[in-house]
Amino acid sequence: MTQLPGLLDTEAIRKDFPILDRQVHDGRKLVYLDNAATSQKPRQVLDALGEYYERYNANVHRGVHVLAEEATALYEGARDKVAEFVNAPSRDEVIFTKNASESLNLVANMLGWADEPYRVDHETEIVITEMEHHSNIVPWQLLAQRTGAKLKWFGLTDDGRLDLSNIDEIITEKTKIVSFVLVSNILGTVNPVEAIVRRAQEVGALVCIDASQAAPHMPLDVQALQADFVAFTGHKMCGPTGIGVLWGRQELLEDLPPFLGGGEMIETVSMSSSTYAPAPHKFEAGTPPIAQAVGLGAAIDYLSGIGMDKILAHEHAITEYAVKRLLEVPDLRIIGPATAEDRGAAISFTLGDIHPHDVGQVLDEQGIAVRVGHHCARPVCLRYGIPATTRASFYLYSTPADIDALVDGLEHVRNFFG
Repeated sequence: MTQLPGLLDTEAIRKDFPILDRQVHDGRKLVYLDNAATSQKPRQVLDALGEYYERYNANVHRGVHVLAEEATALYEGARDKVAEFVNAPSRDEVIFTKNASESLNLVANMLGWADEPYRVDHETEIVITEMEHHSNIVPWQLLAQRTGAKLKWFGLTDDGRLDLSNIDEIITEKTKIVSFVLVSNILGTVNPVEAIVRRAQEVGALVCIDASQAAPHMPLDVQALQADFVAFTGHKMCGPTGIGVLWGRQELLEDLPPFLGGGEMIETVSMSSSTYAPAPHKFEAGTPPIAQAVGLGAAIDYLSGIGMDKILAHEHAITEYAVKRLLEVPDLRIIGPATAEDRGAAISFTLGDIHPHDVGQVLDEQGIAVRVGHHCARPVCLRYGIPATTRASFYLYSTPADIDALVDGLEHVRNFFG
């Protein structure tokens, strides 16, 4: 077995993930390399979800009976865990959503309805990048269409990095919001946060960071990022689906208007008007994702118990090994940085003129799960003149043997298509 420095004890970790014992397609061992889409869940998270439904299931907050009080304590306890996980100054800055997409839509709509000095209108500009997930493109397109604001973006270099050569022309005195991904889900690129934030602050623009591909893989410190909003999602970090997070600076959350109206987000309601609860409840209308929040709290406990710095080191070693092995495959082209430096644990590639969907299907027949398509980042594919890519993405339970299986599988793909 290949040994690499910095690896976690994957043999012990994999025992926590029941699905990794699965066999598919007539007894083939599952090799799961689709973690950028969703991670697998450890028993600790599965048990927390089951225990919640078996013992504590009730709606949160207003109830006075024991189940409601226990469910509320678990739900709000999960908020405490998220706040600590991202080093938030206050637990009241943590808003639960159903995913990162909803978190980003929440920010866009708040700014579209806000009063000055935050309002986005026809005299202002919105800045994003060409490498964004559609979740960080479409909400801003909708806001620009609705308000008349101008949408601008940073382009990409040939090696899959942001082209910041014209940063002073892209981020100007008219810019109200700069929203960008910390780690690209398709290219794997880790973006230079400091330079972008510094320029945004020079012109008084707000900064929103999509950390969906960062929160599961590296220590995340919202204070160190110096952003105004940070969004991420639970299902990519060992948590359940249906739970996301938006962190926002408290003074902004106090000043900005709510996006959704309904129960729990109010203070008083009359037939003529309403007043709103303080953040975070102002932004959590209706019954929230209670069980999912409990599951996310359990996932954070799990990841924190291992150590995010150790997870980062493990994934760097795996990614470095994967880049090296993939570059040995004839006709394979990595889309994005072709080194392990300044990149996350997702590698997209093409294989000669074989369509990525065909690559993925043949790999699946061998038990190897990868993602194919444009990965909700079609502008990236257009930029590099490709219809789609095959993407392999790794996590704390990934092993060198998984990489070897992928490379062997790609050789089988090449032979299959001649």
